[in-house]
Amino acid sequence: MNTNEMRIDAAFKELKMPGATRSWRPLIRDAQTKGQAPGVFLAALLESELISRRENRLRMLLAEAHFPEAKTLDTFDFTAQPSVPKNKVLALASADFLKQRESVVCIGPPGTGKTHLSSAIGVSCIHAGFRVRFTTVTALANDLLAARDNHTLTRAFRKWQRYSLVILDELGFVPLSRDGAQVLFQFISDRYDNGKSLVITTNLEFSKWTEVLHDPQMTAALLDRLTHRCHIFEHKGESYRFRESLKKKGRN
Repeated sequence: MNTNEMRIDAAFKELKMPGATRSWRPLIRDAQTKGQAPGVFLAALLESELISRRENRLRMLLAEAHFPEAKTLDTFDFTAQPSVPKNKVLALASADFLKQRESVVCIGPPGTGKTHLSSAIGVSCIHAGFRVRFTTVTALANDLLAARDNHTLTRAFRKWQRYSLVILDELGFVPLSRDGAQVLFQFISDRYDNGKSLVITTNLEFSKWTEVLHDPQMTAALLDRLTHRCHIFEHKGESYRFRESLKKKGRN
């Protein structure tokens, strides 16, 4: 490695341009071989750095989201859920619903693809450049209760506001305490008041949400906020996992 190459590498390192660091040598060799003008080489180099930065940001956003599994809409079986309108779901992939301050609720029995669909919508939003966070309702409630007990609940809400989309999985799957229901109501109200979107999955019809929140008036107030600007998808049928289990048993 000659002195000029060392200077170039050092400059790219200080400028925090890892893509350019990796690609400038093969690009300049290619430009010399093809007799390209310096501007062509420079454009290719900058494009290489931009691609590297986009890929790094995507990896960071996906890791930050804490998906149990980063599902995509390509692998969601719409034929098994004809009640879920494919065209409307695919329209959400553009993430425009975040700009419109809209939310999504997926309702249906366990195992009917609610978590898959919510995660896939979240992954699409990440590809559109937005920050997303996935959590279960129980985990969120526990975290917020701990923050409340430490007198840091306001700070916790501010932390969650950094995410353009929060996915709350399994509402109603595990009963909440009255205190847990209260902080969940505060959280959803805070998201609504600040124009931030939610995706919620639940096995309970809206009429049964009082079973989770305990208080009919609080439930009505929460649903009023949540459904104001909301896409509601109803999942029906048997569990995918149950059907797959039956298929495997049939083959044995």
